[in-house]
Amino acid sequence: MSKLSFSAVIPAAGIGKRVGAQIPKQYLSLLDKTIIEHSITPFLNHPQINKVVVSIAQNDQWFHLLGLANHPKLRIVEGGKERVDSVLSALKVLPDSEYILVHDAARPCLQTQDIDKLIAHANTYKSGAMLGCRVRDTMKRTDLHNNIERTVDRNNLWHALTPQMFNNQQLISAITSIQEQHLITDEASAIELVGAAITVIEGRSDNLKVTQPEDLLLAEFYLSKFNAHN
Repeated sequence: MSKLSFSAVIPAAGIGKRVGAQIPKQYLSLLDKTIIEHSITPFLNHPQINKVVVSIAQNDQWFHLLGLANHPKLRIVEGGKERVDSVLSALKVLPDSEYILVHDAARPCLQTQDIDKLIAHANTYKSGAMLGCRVRDTMKRTDLHNNIERTVDRNNLWHALTPQMFNNQQLISAITSIQEQHLITDEASAIELVGAAITVIEGRSDNLKVTQPEDLLLAEFYLSKFNAHN
């Protein structure tokens, strides 16, 4: 049986207005690098990741200024209006047989051990998987006016993280077969919508996504801790 091959896709064409910055949030500075550089570097450094394809906006004026912009593993493609469009644009330049790890551009605290877990799963089971973090807090569902309707059972409830890893041909087929594209909120949701099975692998809870201004401080704290131990 042929050995599996792996690449990474980073959709980075978004604006990220919730952080409140004048530039897309992935280009905000975090310690000595931009957020997106922290997000990409674990894949560029990983010996089993062949290519890293980054989808950027047509009018992006920042990426080519990054220190890693000319890395030999890196390929840049033009992204689309929605995340799913940017992901699809990147998937189409990679081999059908490749297993693709799709990772958020604004998730800078990914550790190599979580990439290793996904690759080990694919090599063992020849199937897709995603990182997740178990829900720890009590969960409430509200109505449209923020009045609590009920408490949601948190057993078997997960926060979806990235990377999410699937066979490229399977993922392209799933995305392109779904007519209501707004239902695709992440790669796993596309696979779910076509009825295929997905395994959740427990990842590190510090693999946070920078969405709000306070997330920058937390990400800086985590990265400082990682650097101190390396």
